[in-house]
Amino acid sequence: MSKEASGDRLDRVGILVGGGPAPGINGVISAVTLEALNRGHKVLGIYDGFHWLMAGNTERVKALDHDDVSRIHFQGGSILNTSRANPTKKPEDMRRVLAALEDLRIGYLVTIGGDDTMFAASQLAKSAGSRIRVCHVPKTIDNDLPLPGEIPTFGFETARQLGFTLVQNLMEDSRTTNRWYFVVVMGRSAGHLALGIGRAAGTTLTIIPEEFAGPVHINTLCDILEGAILKRQALWGRQDGVAVIAEGLLERIAVDELTSIEGVRIVRDSYGHLRLAEMDLAFILKSMVEQRLAGRSSPITVVHKSIGYELRCAPPVAFDCEYVRALGYGAIEFLLNPAPEFSSVNGVLACLDNGKLRYLKFEELLDPQTGKTRVRLVDVGKFSYRIAREYMIRLEREDFENKERTEALARAASARDKTCSAEEFQRKFQYLVTELRGGI
Repeated sequence: MSKEASGDRLDRVGILVGGGPAPGINGVISAVTLEALNRGHKVLGIYDGFHWLMAGNTERVKALDHDDVSRIHFQGGSILNTSRANPTKKPEDMRRVLAALEDLRIGYLVTIGGDDTMFAASQLAKSAGSRIRVCHVPKTIDNDLPLPGEIPTFGFETARQLGFTLVQNLMEDSRTTNRWYFVVVMGRSAGHLALGIGRAAGTTLTIIPEEFAGPVHINTLCDILEGAILKRQALWGRQDGVAVIAEGLLERIAVDELTSIEGVRIVRDSYGHLRLAEMDLAFILKSMVEQRLAGRSSPITVVHKSIGYELRCAPPVAFDCEYVRALGYGAIEFLLNPAPEFSSVNGVLACLDNGKLRYLKFEELLDPQTGKTRVRLVDVGKFSYRIAREYMIRLEREDFENKERTEALARAASARDKTCSAEEFQRKFQYLVTELRGGI
């Protein structure tokens, strides 16, 4: 079919936002709108992601002009809202999306989102053929899209900065009041945000999913936390500490293990992912570790805290303000003025690589086994992780190779009415340094 609908060319640019909010969304909307208008194209902002398009509704749109987007790059949130509506579950939903875009005369679509929205964009581009060109702009505070090199997804640096400030305050409260904080940080599959915050703040320890080669067990997490608490107490006489824990650990725990915990309810979103916010990992770990410490001669207070929603709609820092303008410009350049090698390609992800615009074809970003978007994980073999690990207080090999240390740790682990021997301590905790990845 030619790029015509009811006699009108599909020459408008559409913009929609999917997934969770991230700092910098409005900057992308602004950059896309201004550049498209400068090139003589009308721009339509589509509200609530794919939600209304999936119903065939073409009324929830707004024509954007210069005044609508001037200075919005300073604002958090999204002037077009966002949603997790998934048009890939049912063929009829995708057909309605395509029909709605044609009715709106949208021949060029910019999608802003994370891995799920990118997958939806890839399937839309595939279904549309040559009728609609699609450019995806990678957005997520999780930093888990497979971009080249070390370039983060936009929103990550702002979220990390704000998370750093919050954790910094909790670290001072911890020291002042002689208590521990268990801080769970948002991140569905990867530990980038938790590690980035913990590394910058110098927290007592950080736990991320990538440390584990296989499934994660709740008791293992409790052992890591309990071991850190005992070590800090035994070797430095400290009753305080802050542990940053990646929320994505929940996705690595077996469902039957989760459901065996009182009060845990399994809920999934439209893309099939666990609704991690519905399961309070911080509270679960606090409750279980406090039970372990209850009989000790020196009681430890643990406070649980989750950080995530506080970070998503923050005003972007300078890095993200500048970054998203380049991505927005890049999206329009691909859609309206593609290089010869991309003239017949109708769907890509726009990114920066060593300061240069680069376009990645959707098929390059999909996992050939699952068909879904590949996830960028923390590489625990890299120098940056090794340095972060070196400064954590956790049980290490030397704690079991040094007899005096092991005995000191065993004394800290002893209950008021029961002594823990060095051998018992070793039997319980030594697996943490022999079986987990990333150990020192």
